[in-house]
Amino acid sequence: MQPATHTAAALAERFGLGLHGDGARVVCGVGTLAGAGPDHLAFLANPKYRSQLADSRAGIVVMREDDAEGYPGTALTARDPYVAFARIAALFEPRADVTAGIHASAVVATDAHIDADASVGPFVTVGSRSRIEAGAVVGPGCVIGDDCIVGAGSELIARVTLVTRVRLGQRVRIHPGAVLGADGFGLAMEGGHWIKVPQLGGVVIGDDCEIGANTTIDRGAIDDTVLEDDVRLDNQIQIGHNVRIGAHTAMAGCSAVAGSARIGRHCLIGGAAGVLGHLEICDRVIVTAMSLVTHSIREPGEYSSGTPLMDNRSWRKSAARFKQLDALARRVNAADKE
Repeated sequence: MQPATHTAAALAERFGLGLHGDGARVVCGVGTLAGAGPDHLAFLANPKYRSQLADSRAGIVVMREDDAEGYPGTALTARDPYVAFARIAALFEPRADVTAGIHASAVVATDAHIDADASVGPFVTVGSRSRIEAGAVVGPGCVIGDDCIVGAGSELIARVTLVTRVRLGQRVRIHPGAVLGADGFGLAMEGGHWIKVPQLGGVVIGDDCEIGANTTIDRGAIDDTVLEDDVRLDNQIQIGHNVRIGAHTAMAGCSAVAGSARIGRHCLIGGAAGVLGHLEICDRVIVTAMSLVTHSIREPGEYSSGTPLMDNRSWRKSAARFKQLDALARRVNAADKE
């Protein structure tokens, strides 16, 4: 397959960008400022990399208008160069041709419905009463359980499991190894022994969501676990039962949300951060990496917890002092009362 080629002028027109320099300049791929060659497109978004611009060999660079002033090469200008680069880079992403139909090795329940325009790959199983809609792609080794819906234009890349009662909206993308709709962690204690609480709800995923590799989303105990539209989950994330995540929220890898928590819209949850159960986080909250949310957050803003990295000897001294803080606070309070 020959790589796609695009001229600077064509890219400017297609994406509504400003053009400085040679509109006939052709590129067939993308790269970094430091690593790109004459047939690559690069971008400058972070000012810390501005020093690399003078020595870059990139054929086209996407940048802000003020950075383009005096630049001797070909530039495409945008208010947000990173967003513009992301849209352009998609033109160079190789995609395998997908053929509609059901692979001969797939096992499909007699009462399941597969649209004629959907693609079901090898060694896929589709359970009873499940539906795969037009343009959906179910990759090799996926398991679609009973009473599931794979929405139009959605893609399950490979080895994705929808256990039961999982409903995907349109254009949802799920990466390999993800499991949606497994039992939530519901237990009741009686006489020193655990009793399992049946998980009778499902999982509802809105349109345009993306779910990373080996991420797990448990089905609800009674009501559904819900991701609203355009939620983006990284790899190896755990979402507990009855959690609700608002539209346009993104969560980085290894973060976890315990059961019945509510996360608002346009939130950013950093890597390895945790949210305890039954809490509420309002819209437009940023939780930095490795923080633990132990109480509800009512005001938008950026929140952190934990201690910054230091050498081990200093950390041990600080940890020993943590244990003395209560006694120190009592002495200070007593002194204030004298």
